[in-house]
Amino acid sequence: MLVYPSGVGVSSSALRFLAQQLRRHRRAIGSPWRRLTAGRQALLTLAHLRVGHTYAQLAAGFGVGTTTAYRYVTEAVELLAALAPSLADAVRIASAKAYLLLDGTLLPIDRIAADRPFYSGKHKKHGMNVQVIADPIGRLLWASPALPGAVHDIRAAREHGIIDALAEAGVPCWADKGHRGAGGTVRAPCWGRWETLSSGQQAVNRSHAKIRALVEQAVAALKSWRLLRKLRCSTTRITSLVQAVLTLHLTCSG
Repeated sequence: MLVYPSGVGVSSSALRFLAQQLRRHRRAIGSPWRRLTAGRQALLTLAHLRVGHTYAQLAAGFGVGTTTAYRYVTEAVELLAALAPSLADAVRIASAKAYLLLDGTLLPIDRIAADRPFYSGKHKKHGMNVQVIADPIGRLLWASPALPGAVHDIRAAREHGIIDALAEAGVPCWADKGHRGAGGTVRAPCWGRWETLSSGQQAVNRSHAKIRALVEQAVAALKSWRLLRKLRCSTTRITSLVQAVLTLHLTCSG
């Protein structure tokens, strides 16, 4: 395999943050010597998450074995995932906001037609359902654990406790039609075909769409980490990857 220098579109603060966490972890487990320094391991992990490089590509580029590259990435991802904010943390921060934006997104995965639990009828593809919470200007605050793509948005929001948490905190939340009937403080647009809605309902839906449009920025921020655009790993690892990306995003933008 040919090897050439390449760039990773991540801030140096994210690299320093992850390298620091890895150094602490190595000292805690008594593992001072590795094939790669903590800084190089951090860079390897960022290349995997941000650019989507495979373990074979990472192994060739960093001069280690494929198994070692996998082990290094897994170790770093688990450390980052453990640092991700909980829903309670996100709601506590959001309590100072005027309102929140809630949306569900599908992370595509490589599954065959027989894997029905992962097939999203809405998106017409296999994937994992992730609920995203953003502030009024579209900044990503929280991303949920991943559920199979066949799970509807409103069911996912209920399973994660999002609706109850927002209602308890009294934080208004704008969501799309997929969260219709959620109750609590969640507000969804009027249901029905556009031509069947009254002029008042159409006006409400226009206003609603303008408010919640900024949540797409939060979804785009999550998917700017290319690994999440097409996941080829076990579905049991996707939640950890999402939480690791959330931690890095908040670190970069903080």
